[in-house]
Amino acid sequence: MADSFGPVLSGREHSGPVPDGSESDSDAFRKEPIRVLVVDDHALFRRGLEIVLAQEEDIQVVGEAGDGAEAVDKAADLLPDIVLMDVRMPRRGGIEACTSIKEVAPSAKIIMLTISDEEADLYDAIKAGATGYLLKEISTDEVATAIRAVADGQSQISPSMASKLLTEFKSMIQRTDERRLVPAPRLTDRELEVLKLVATGMNNRDIAKELFISENTVKNHVRNILEKLQLHSRMEAVVYAMREKILEIR
Repeated sequence: MADSFGPVLSGREHSGPVPDGSESDSDAFRKEPIRVLVVDDHALFRRGLEIVLAQEEDIQVVGEAGDGAEAVDKAADLLPDIVLMDVRMPRRGGIEACTSIKEVAPSAKIIMLTISDEEADLYDAIKAGATGYLLKEISTDEVATAIRAVADGQSQISPSMASKLLTEFKSMIQRTDERRLVPAPRLTDRELEVLKLVATGMNNRDIAKELFISENTVKNHVRNILEKLQLHSRMEAVVYAMREKILEIR
């Protein structure tokens, strides 16, 4: 754990306090801080993340948990915006806890923060509803940036893991071309437009601007798309878009 703990707490050495009046555009739009639940079986790592995130004015750590079972209870009680959670933990692992957290706190978005770079863990986390998958080698600045991005409706994956995903997506497309047993559900033209923009990583606000519709309308379209395709997250929608060649992989 020591090897992974250092890099996560690095990247702050040269950053000072943010001067008054220098908040970003996203900070200006957000009235309340992003509420984060930190879940990891190492108390020292949890404490380190709390100390680092406490420096971010727009992020508030509202609780912590030492395993997946405790995380589900805390999520139900605290209703956080973001759950920052390890994959491998005693009693109940993070991936197993994802589904239960989505049931008790549907609005919570889950970011896996782990040392596991195994493809199986990445795929299982996405299937379970995780919106992000980050390796603990990233800097603290990147953790805060990922929290903001996921809170804003985007998906976040460490670059090395993203390349594995793309390789798997291409393989999925090849297999689908070879054998297509069930016709894909029909989406309306507008839903296809929205899905394409979701797959490029756009958040709801940007999609609304691009299509000249309201943000609420975008949310309704995304919800309808997920229901029609029987998907659980925007990230799964990206997988679908690539598999069905709605979004071309170059």
